[in-house]
Amino acid sequence: MKEKILLFLHGLSTYDYIYYISIIVVFIVLILLTLLLRKKMTLALTLLLLAILDISVAPTFGYSYFHDYLYKHTITLSKVKKLQFIQAVVIEGKLKNVSEFDFKSCQIHAKIVKKTGNKYKDILFRFKPITKKIITVNNIPKNADIEFKFLIEPFTYQKDFNATVSGVCK
Repeated sequence: MKEKILLFLHGLSTYDYIYYISIIVVFIVLILLTLLLRKKMTLALTLLLLAILDISVAPTFGYSYFHDYLYKHTITLSKVKKLQFIQAVVIEGKLKNVSEFDFKSCQIHAKIVKKTGNKYKDILFRFKPITKKIITVNNIPKNADIEFKFLIEPFTYQKDFNATVSGVCK
């Protein structure tokens, strides 16, 4: 757990630090206003509720919003094929940088999940993939297309499957 937290903190950008510091400052200001206005109970409770919402909800939604805006990219899959003579799957696609900034690196995650006719089971299988693989691509300028290719082996699953590819860029 400690390694995951340190990896997360290492991956934060300057914008993330500024955002988290501003959340803490707003929280402290709201708490101080709550203490100053404690005679007016409804206003103080409203400010306290806003402070709690600020410190609990804002980091998650703000982080995802900023990363969706600052590091916007698209991923298109061109080929997902199970090879016949060896136990492997090939996944090919293209990552396009559509943001206004150059990316230092992008981690592209490929997951293969079981496919059933039941939509509820399909949702559950997304959380436990059959296999997954990660590749890292460095130095992607804005408006550039980068092609990627995964060779996932050994792949012994014989039934239908879905392949999903996602990316995290910085």
